[in-house]
Amino acid sequence: MSRRQLDRAGRPGGFDDGLTGDDDGCTILHVDMDAFFASVELIDRPDLHGLPVVVGGGSGRSVVLSATYEARRFGIHSAMPMGRARRLCPQAVVLEPRHHRYSEVSHGIMEIFRSVTPAVEPLSLDEAFLDVAGALRRLGPPAAIGQIIRDRVADEQRITCSVGVASTKFVAKLASGRAKPDGLLVVPRDETVTFLHRLPVGALWGVGERTEEALQRLGLRTVADLAHVPVETLRRAVGDAAGSHLHALSWGRDPRPVVPEQVEKSIGAEETFARDVDDTQVVLRELLRLSERVAARMRSQGMVGRTVSIKVRFADFTTITRARTLPERTDVARTVYAVARDLYAALGLDRARIRLVGVRVEGLADAAGSHHQLALDERPQGWREAEQAVDRASARFGAGAVRPASLVQPDESA
Repeated sequence: MSRRQLDRAGRPGGFDDGLTGDDDGCTILHVDMDAFFASVELIDRPDLHGLPVVVGGGSGRSVVLSATYEARRFGIHSAMPMGRARRLCPQAVVLEPRHHRYSEVSHGIMEIFRSVTPAVEPLSLDEAFLDVAGALRRLGPPAAIGQIIRDRVADEQRITCSVGVASTKFVAKLASGRAKPDGLLVVPRDETVTFLHRLPVGALWGVGERTEEALQRLGLRTVADLAHVPVETLRRAVGDAAGSHLHALSWGRDPRPVVPEQVEKSIGAEETFARDVDDTQVVLRELLRLSERVAARMRSQGMVGRTVSIKVRFADFTTITRARTLPERTDVARTVYAVARDLYAALGLDRARIRLVGVRVEGLADAAGSHHQLALDERPQGWREAEQAVDRASARFGAGAVRPASLVQPDESA
């Protein structure tokens, strides 16, 4: 079977069977963080790396929210009573959950996803579906995009994730589970059925304990067994809707699209420098580039925003944010950058070593329903129209065809 698991360096690893996976047409990704709550705790407690760590309440009646893979080797898993977890591994380090911290890291993760594609469907704090069909031209094939995401999550958030790449949501979710921990698995579109038929029936989406028992009473233990049973038999065993649903899944049929969040409350972009930067001009050029990108995304989605914020992460991973609210909403990069530049200047970070900067615009509204008031130095046919012309040029000739002179590299201006 042609499928592929990659480690973070992009090398085949895990349970790879020696064949390469064709990702053509596999534009659905399921990205799932590895032991998310526990991994976030280890960011702030690096001394606990390599130890069995359990996140959950301290009382015996509490349940395990997350456990490192070292703890899982003792049989500990999520939703297990804490008392049982302590008996299985008395030496485990038990940490009280810090939900605000998990939300903070989750926000950064989702921003990485949305910088790849706007088609992001979050399932929880630590997992989401992505449809990357619109990003192929810009970022490469689906497996390469999956690797980009894994690298960025590891570099920017300091945790690992696993990625499933497939032609449907259901198979992508199965693939990410099989790739854990810290892996990437491609299930080629034309080998989806072969991949599915080797799995137990309990792997099918919607098969709980009772449904699995009903199927096993019929002698159906693998997805292949279920797939070759008449759909009418399945309907009689588990109900009309469930029977039809499971039969379709067993043959790899899952037409559900990735459904993005209905309302995007903010649009942002951020960049991690290849090496820590202490040159203010380099930082300002990056803020300008990010402002251009954010404003272009706003215009493409027909949105205007009122609050501009910046994020600055230092070499020691300390992160700060600053924001300013404008009197009128805007989608003009020049305006966004002017605010971002002033916010950065107010920080007084001369010679500070910077790892990452980000720009975000919040307070979004539909541009068609918002009255655009000219700024004091804006002509009736001014910066907004100029940037819309840049949008048209970029759509025709590619991103970056027209950009501010300060963003042109020296070797490009010759």
